[in-house]
Amino acid sequence: MASGYLTRKETEVKVAMARRVKNKTPAPIQITSEQILREARERQEAEIRPPNQKITDQTEVADYRLRKRKEFESLISRVGWNKSVWVKYAEWEESQNDLKRARSIWERALVVDALNRDHTIWLKYAHMEMKNKFVDHARNLWDRAVIRLPRVDQLWYKYIHMEEMLGNVAGARGIFERWMGWMPDQQGWLSYIKFELRYNEIERAREIFERLVQCHPKVIAWIRFAKFEMKNGEIGRARSCYERAVDKLADDDEEAEQLFVAFAEFEDKCRETDRARCIYKFALDHIPKGRAAEDLYSKFVAFEKQYGDREGIEDTIVGKERFQYEDQVKMNPRNYDTWFDYIRLEESVGNKERIREVYERAIANVPPAEEKRYWQRYIYLWINYALYEELDAQDMERTRHVYRECLKMIPHHKFSFAKIWLLAAQFEIRQLRLKEARLLLGEAIGRAPKDKIFKKYIEIELHLGNIDRCRKLYEKYLEWSPENCYAWSKFAELERSLYETERARAVFELAIDQPALDIPELLWKAYIDFEISEGEFERTRALYERLLNRTKHLNIENNFGELPKKLKKRRQIDMEDGPAVYEEYIDYLFPEEMPANNLNILASAYKWKKQRVASKD
Repeated sequence: MASGYLTRKETEVKVAMARRVKNKTPAPIQITSEQILREARERQEAEIRPPNQKITDQTEVADYRLRKRKEFESLISRVGWNKSVWVKYAEWEESQNDLKRARSIWERALVVDALNRDHTIWLKYAHMEMKNKFVDHARNLWDRAVIRLPRVDQLWYKYIHMEEMLGNVAGARGIFERWMGWMPDQQGWLSYIKFELRYNEIERAREIFERLVQCHPKVIAWIRFAKFEMKNGEIGRARSCYERAVDKLADDDEEAEQLFVAFAEFEDKCRETDRARCIYKFALDHIPKGRAAEDLYSKFVAFEKQYGDREGIEDTIVGKERFQYEDQVKMNPRNYDTWFDYIRLEESVGNKERIREVYERAIANVPPAEEKRYWQRYIYLWINYALYEELDAQDMERTRHVYRECLKMIPHHKFSFAKIWLLAAQFEIRQLRLKEARLLLGEAIGRAPKDKIFKKYIEIELHLGNIDRCRKLYEKYLEWSPENCYAWSKFAELERSLYETERARAVFELAIDQPALDIPELLWKAYIDFEISEGEFERTRALYERLLNRTKHLNIENNFGELPKKLKKRRQIDMEDGPAVYEEYIDYLFPEEMPANNLNILASAYKWKKQRVASKD
């Protein structure tokens, strides 16, 4: 290469390709892992260790100390932020019995800002002073430490422990008071209480408990206070603690269940069974809905099984089921089947206020979308609520209010429920408020007309004998749904029942003239049956002819053939004063009156034709 550069091919890294193993049989001599490790151990080179030094005189000691101090100072200059370097340096100086130098190193370490906030430096420094019995130095150091880091509990504990070991109880109490001024956690207060109890200072401990529940108004603090009083035989004071805790924490504390259980168990230990039962019931009534209370219920059930009767046990079981339903509706508030089960449970108990509360909570969970399929189960909550108020609670004003609120909530511009309108109207009728019922049904027709509403409204007016209202309703019904053959037939049937034949016929005529009908054969059949029942065979025949002009259905032709034949006959009239006279008249021959021979001939002909067609096939 004249240019002095390598080509790409020459600089490529060539990876050795894996070769196929030709002989896969096992080797005659197998090598184990133990052999490999043994050989590695045998071939391992000896470890190089520094020679042992022996110091024989003060000059060598001074040289050794100087060399170590230079090493430590060099490390500090490089990694002064590393606390382990300072700790090792100070501990080495302490091991050399040079406490002044050790103290100087600790003080230099505390000057470093990062180490000044590290409580382990303070602890090791103070531990050195205490170990060497420099009490005043240690006390001053603890004072500096708790002033610098007042939130580190370990510093306070160590300081107090030192004073207590020295027998300085008043000093230890003073340190506790300084610490309590910083409002530490409950453990700090409890340590103060245990300190006072070690010296039988019951009143002081009680005062500290009072300060504790003011600083940390938690359930566990009140329970400990009550147990303290119970342990000292102060039953009244213990009960007062529980009562004060209930007044402050029963409504808003998340651990109220634990408080009630402890209070009830306290009364149980005091043989106050009635008090314990009242506490359990109060707890079940006042714990917010949706909060889990398994422990409370299990304790209450066990209590009732031990002291209660059958009714009390049943009430407890019902309460447990109630909270199970509360958990379910909390997880899925729009599970209406769960609400129905919950309501049935409350209705079995019979507490009106609780039943109404559950109904109100259930109907507050409105479906998320204005689509009828989401409302079909929900609407029955309102229906059951109204029926409960009317039949069980017998509060008619509240029932009326429920129906009105339900009708306000339904989005009638998208869909409606005829059953709600009808139930509300029927309720007003039962209350003899016919005017209000008519207003409701009229509003229903105006806002959300439905077949069911028209039919029921007409039925009501018909029972009341208001024929003119029925006619007006049928007119509105047919204006809204002119293709409804059922409505036309019923309208005509109404007129016929009133012997208004011409009106009925006019209704039928209007009906068959409609351009579109849903079930036209039903309407034509009703019209034809009407004319036959009136004996108007000519009109019937004309109707059949009009119908055949519109359709060629075989059944229509057969039915037309079954009409009576119109025959012109003559009959003789005997005259007294002369010869006989013949008079012509019109007679009708019905199919069932035809001679049997003719029928037999037709039947035989039909049979012969059927056999002939079969033989050809």
